[in-house]
Amino acid sequence: MTLLLRPFGTHGKVHQVTPATAGWRYVGFSLYRLRPGDVVAEATGTNEVILVMIEGKAGFRAAGQDWGTLGERMDVFEKTAPHSLYVPNGQDWRAEAVTDCTIAVCAAPGRGNHPARRLGPEGIVLTERGAGQNRRLINNIAMEAEDVCDSLLVTEVFTPAGNWSSYPSHRHDEDDFPRITYLEETYYHRLNPAQGFAFQRVYTDDRLLDETMAVSDGDVVLVPRGHHPCGAPYGFELYYLNVMAGPRRNWRFVPDPAVEFLFPPPPAP
Repeated sequence: MTLLLRPFGTHGKVHQVTPATAGWRYVGFSLYRLRPGDVVAEATGTNEVILVMIEGKAGFRAAGQDWGTLGERMDVFEKTAPHSLYVPNGQDWRAEAVTDCTIAVCAAPGRGNHPARRLGPEGIVLTERGAGQNRRLINNIAMEAEDVCDSLLVTEVFTPAGNWSSYPSHRHDEDDFPRITYLEETYYHRLNPAQGFAFQRVYTDDRLLDETMAVSDGDVVLVPRGHHPCGAPYGFELYYLNVMAGPRRNWRFVPDPAVEFLFPPPPAP
């Protein structure tokens, strides 16, 4: 399996991950880079989708409604809250670019339990996680606390230059709730400055899977199983959009035993 995916173009659809191409069961991810006036339209089919405005502005129609123009930040590294749109399974959506824009399409099986709705920017607060060289900033778009969809878990992470992220190393590749949940995951990476690079390692405890990848601006990394830390070199800030899904919509993980001591103990009762 190839875990590191380079964009296959600079305009239009530049990424497309499906369960069939990834060799898994739940997560789909695609990315559009559009110019003003470009139009894209899709049917969700059996999937629900969250459309994330990474950068720029676009007008949206979805599930029989006009949602107006979504998007505000013109550069993802502004770190403002993203505009997103949830579209349930069995619906259509259409986007027309107002400016140059980047739209992520996050997909997973839908069950029709939630209506179409805007997600953010209201209610999304940039939150600090970790400390020191493990500090990063989070925009939660649709994580477990937000009961807005059936399967998807979606979040943005900003890692300062020189810091680590998705660290201490952890995995979520078993269906044994509440100890751990099975979640497939994609990472869509961006770098600032764009000519930079960062590293992501994907590895299992038995090392039967152990790949370390140098990611460039615009790359996607697949995480079918195992631990998956990221490192941003000095001088290059790292952004990534995480998309997760599995048989249940809970995020529970266990750490790599080698770094377990780095996790703080739970607070005293």
